[in-house]
Order: sequence, then C-alpha cells, then structure tokens
Amino acid sequence: MLTRIKGGEIVDPVNGRLGKGDLWIKDEEIVEAPRGGRADRTFDATGCVVMAGAIDIHSHIGGGNVNTARLLLPEEHAAHQARPAATPLSSAGWSTFETGCLYARMGFTTVVEPAMSPGAALHTHLELADIPIIDKATLAILGNDDFLLSMIRDDASPRMIEDYVAWTVASTRALGVKVINAGAAAAFKENVRTFSLDDVVPSYGVSSRKIVKTLQAAVDALGIPHPLHVHCNNLGAPGSADTAAATITAAEGVPLHLAHLQFYGYGTEGKRRFSSAAARLAELVNAAPEVTIDIGQVMFGQTVTISSDVMRQFSARGSANPKKFVIYDGDGNGGGIVPYRYRPDYYGTVQWAAGLELFLLITDPWRVFFTTDHPNGAPFTVYPKLFELLMSKDARNEMASSLSSSALALSTLSSIDREYTFEEIAIMTRAAPARLLGLADRGHLGEGAIADIAVYRRDKDIAKMLGRAALVFKNGDLVVKDGEITHYRWGRALRLNPPPDRSIVKRLTDYHERRYGLSLDRFTFPDSAIAREEPFREVPCRG
Repeated sequence: MLTRIKGGEIVDPVNGRLGKGDLWIKDEEIVEAPRGGRADRTFDATGCVVMAGAIDIHSHIGGGNVNTARLLLPEEHAAHQARPAATPLSSAGWSTFETGCLYARMGFTTVVEPAMSPGAALHTHLELADIPIIDKATLAILGNDDFLLSMIRDDASPRMIEDYVAWTVASTRALGVKVINAGAAAAFKENVRTFSLDDVVPSYGVSSRKIVKTLQAAVDALGIPHPLHVHCNNLGAPGSADTAAATITAAEGVPLHLAHLQFYGYGTEGKRRFSSAAARLAELVNAAPEVTIDIGQVMFGQTVTISSDVMRQFSARGSANPKKFVIYDGDGNGGGIVPYRYRPDYYGTVQWAAGLELFLLITDPWRVFFTTDHPNGAPFTVYPKLFELLMSKDARNEMASSLSSSALALSTLSSIDREYTFEEIAIMTRAAPARLLGLADRGHLGEGAIADIAVYRRDKDIAKMLGRAALVFKNGDLVVKDGEITHYRWGRALRLNPPPDRSIVKRLTDYHERRYGLSLDRFTFPDSAIAREEPFREVPCRG
C-alpha cells in the first residue's frame, strides 16, 4: 500500500528536513516520492507538525518490580478508581496492555525497559510481549552478581569479562547493559548501608569505581551501541552531586551514560542542607562529550518508586506514602517498591527545579534525554506537561509562582530564558535516542526508515498538542487518530546477539550447577517461549 501524508510541517533533523512537505510510505517503510505515483490513501497534515515516532530510553514498563508495584497498590489500578480519576495514576494504575496504548496516543513508538534482572528475563519479556503497538527493548543488569565480582576480584582477563557480558546480553535478549549502584547490593548483604564510588565491597575487595570501569570497558570493546547505563551511588542524598561529578570524571573519554541525573542534582546549601546543584552538573556534562544523560524529571503527585537499588529503597522505606513497601534481597539484584507522593514543598521544589535546570543548561540536545524515570520521578503520562515546561518559560514561571520561594532561591531556574524548539524536541526524543541505541531504522523520516510517524495538530496549548497526536503510524499502520487508538498491532522486542566464547559457557555451566544445583539452560529460554509471532528483531553491534 502506498500512503501519502500531505502538506505537514516536517521536523526531521537527521535528514535536514525542516519545513512544509509530503511524506510517503510504502507498506512498512518510508520511501521517496514516487514519480507519477498515486497514493492508495492520503492524509492531509496541513497545520500539523510531522515527526518520527518518539523513543523513550528509560521507562520501567515490565518485569518483576513493575508487577509487584501493581500487587502492592491495587487501589491505584484504574479498575479501582472513581471516574474520572482525581490524580494521574502511577505505574500501578494500568496494565501492560494499557501501557502501549497510552504511549502510542502521545506519538511514542519505541520504549526501553532499563533494568532487567537476568534471572527474571523470561518474566520481563512475557510482560513486554503483552504491550501492544510499541516496540520494546531491555537493558540487562550486571554489577552486583557473584560471578562478575569474583572475576574482577580474581583479575580475570578483559576478554573473559567481555565474554560474560556478551553471554548475558545474548541470553537475556537485551539491547545493552545497566549497572545499578555498582557493588552496593552485594555490600548490603553484609549490613553496609551507605556506599560511594570508591567504597569497597566486603568479601570481594572490589570498589564501585572498579566495577563501573570494568563494565564500561567491556561494553565498549564488544561494540554494544548504547554505552554502559549507570545508576550512580547515593541516589537522592544531599550532596549526591559530588558522586555524580566523580562518575562523570571517571568516564575518561570512553562513552558512558548516566541515568536519571536529576536524582543526583543536590547540594547541601541553605539551612535545610538541601539545594539544587544542577548547574554544576550541567557544566560538567557540557565539558564531557563522551557522557550522555537522561533526566528523571520530578513532577508533583502520587507515584511509586521501583528500583533494583535495594540499599536506596531500604533507606527510603520510612518515607513511603501510603505506608507500605516491599524490599527484597535478591541474588545480586534485589530491590524495592516504595510508593511516594511528590509535594510542592521545599524538597519537592528543589527536585522539580533541578531537573528542569539540567534540561535547559545542558546545551547539546543530542546528549540529554527526555525521561521521568517512569514511574520514579513521575508517570510517563505527565510527558505533555513536561514538554510544555521545556518549550515555554511562561509556563515554568506560572508553575514556579505556586512553589517554595526559598527552594527556588537556591537554584538558577528563574534566570534561564531558554525554550526548546520543535527541532530540539525531535532531536532529544527521536534522533538522539535512535543513535544512542544503535537503531538506524528509526528516529528519522528518511528513505528506508520504518514508518513510525507522529503527526501533531498545532495548538497554542503545547501539552494538549503533544499529549494527543492527530495521527500515529507504526510500521505504516495507522494506530492512532485524534488521540484514540484505531488499530491494535504487536510490536517487537529489539535485541543484540553478541557471540560469547564457548569457554565462558562451560565455566558458567559449572558455576550454576555448583551454586544452584541447576543446569545453565534453566537460566535461558528459547524465542518460542514468547507468545507473540516474530517477537525479536536483532540489532547489530558496532564493527
């Protein structure tokens, strides 16, 4: 089928298309305008902005933690809410199926679950397979497991560690690697309750810095497109900017991605010893071209924090709202679920302002990514309002007028005039994520790209415009019209498949039989275990 999207304002930074024009789709791909060709169907996009489908690189949408949050908070589920719901729902408020629909309505077509425990890979992929419309990917967690820590302690060769990373990524069907508070979960088992970059894991004699640098080198050597995805130490603590600054410096010219940097954007100024240090971190990121970051923006309201950072979640349990939580100490990847309500008080204002400062002070939109760390900073359904705050200083000022003036006095937000353009939005939410993840087939509107396209009807109300797409195409299928789902289809999971050396498989086989009394194949699964047809699309490594 040949489809024409006519007369829209095309915003495609990758291919330099910034202006009125037509877009053509043949079946699932974008094609050049055919000579004399007649479209089988035409959509009039006059008065609309046309972009590639949006990509979210960091959103907790599947796996054990998300499912446990639903079980912990049944009152947050849509089925238990009065109509209409009084507040935005957290991640516990909708099913996997509804997740895909909510994303698609906003024009998002690819989403990455950034924290998959290798032992829960099958569970995670089964949940992701139940999410319609959008394509999905995962990042496998390493950095607290006994096998890796033992190898680092015993001075295993870089090649052996690379083989282990390759085996983990391939066997779990992941698109990259994440490290969460490196070494802290292992230290937590020995009653350690605070852990910094140069602290050492008891029984292993390995520092957090050593773990991060080892994994960073392995990911780079394997040619995995997405750099090591780092959840730093000391999340949420006053003075956590020092930890983030040390981690940025530790990149040392090798690509490194820092997750939800807002949660490390805190200094210790003021009488409460809690202030924004976002301007300092933005300056460091601007000076380190090898570093990319996502924000983890805080927005006000009820949510639930879910994380495999068991040390952080354990320390946060006293702030649970409502007063219930789950903390579990898993084998290398524990974690916790702690519900939380962000209030427009002094502390909430500092967090809100710090995230916006990072967005606005980091100058290169190719290196800063649009996230709320769903649902930790806020559910992804607040994205339209966040777009408005980035694109309108007046909207920021209006919201700031109702917040803590003493908190805002310890940030630079009021002095920032920058407003994001549609081109910068397209870079940050389309072009840059595709490049970071190694997905050359999306994030742009050039010939040969998959036809993931979002069309927005221009409106002075930015939140309304970007929250309810006029048209969304997924692989050429029209799936959204005027903000409503018109057609359901199943997206794919995107994966890497780097081949590990056979020697590491033999060593892992022996290890699992000794440690668990189970053969290694119990920790892996065939593609046929996922219920959807053609569930995976393989992405090549670099080189």
